[in-house]
Amino acid sequence: MSFITRRGLSTLIPPKVASPNATELVETYDNILTFWLQAIGGAQDAARMQRVVSFYEKLPRGPAPDVKPKGLFGRYQARYFGKNPSAAPIVHVIGALLLLGYANNYYFHLRHHKNNAH
Repeated sequence: MSFITRRGLSTLIPPKVASPNATELVETYDNILTFWLQAIGGAQDAARMQRVVSFYEKLPRGPAPDVKPKGLFGRYQARYFGKNPSAAPIVHVIGALLLLGYANNYYFHLRHHKNNAH
C-alpha cells in the first residue's frame, strides 16, 4: 500500500486513545490534552492534537434522534413498515389490483354493453 493511500486512510480512522504511556483512563479535556502531549511526545503536535480533541469533544453523544417521515410514501412506510409492521399493505395491493382490473375491464369491455344486451 502506498504512502499516499495509507495517509488518506489514516485521516478516516480516529486517533488512538490508549498508548503504552497511558496508565489510567482520562475523562476531562485538560487531562486528554496532557495525555496526548505525553503520549505523542512533542509540542509541535500540540496544536494538531488540540484540534482533534476539540473535534471529538463537539460530536453529539447518545442515540440519534428519530427522523420524522416526510411525504406520502414516507408516512405510509413509517406507519405500516416501521416499529410495528402489519399485513395491511398486502390487503392494499390486492384492493388496488381489483380496482385497476375492474377499471380495465370496464373500459375495454363493459362500457360497450352498458345499454344493449349481448
